[in-house]
Amino acid sequence: MEHSTQPPNELKTGTTTVGLVGKDCTVLASDTRATMGFLIANKTAKKIHKITDRIGATIAGSVADAQNIMDLLRAESKLFEIQRGRSIRVKALTKLLSNIMFQARGGYMLQCLVGGFDDEGPQVFYTDYIGSVLPDKFTATGSGSPVALGVLETEYKEDLPKKKAIEIAIRSVAAAIERDAASGNSILVSVIDKDGYQELDNESILKIWKSE
Repeated sequence: MEHSTQPPNELKTGTTTVGLVGKDCTVLASDTRATMGFLIANKTAKKIHKITDRIGATIAGSVADAQNIMDLLRAESKLFEIQRGRSIRVKALTKLLSNIMFQARGGYMLQCLVGGFDDEGPQVFYTDYIGSVLPDKFTATGSGSPVALGVLETEYKEDLPKKKAIEIAIRSVAAAIERDAASGNSILVSVIDKDGYQELDNESILKIWKSE
């Protein structure tokens, strides 16, 4: 995500991130390229973060802002769990993120997808740098999002089984990598369901990616 008030050499994630809801799971996926202007600053940037045992979030924008916000969300969700005796819900964590962004009035250059699983089932929310919150069945952020959304629009169906949801997520990020210079290198995938948060191993991801 770019913004005219930021220095041109600030480290950014470039980015393609996607989130989609399956029949009984939420899938988050991203590339791993971080850019600094036209320089590929890092090839293994982590753009999907575990917040709780059943909630994850993707990042697109300033790396420093993203790291700060992810740490804050983890701390606040842990505090909620200690005080209330239960885990924070996906919608509540997203609202917390929205409040932080809204109060900063654009002070954080960051887009996030928040995805998870609770008693309301699998969920994905889009949030932006001024605090907007949009629930959806599938969504994407970052410079490669138009390409990724083209794949998601074509292939997404209601009640996707977990295996198919993972395949579509990988294909959408892979398509963006092919066309967006700021996205690339590798693909990360996290799956969240009733059994918790799980990061897909690289071998499984490559098997699907390279079969395209």
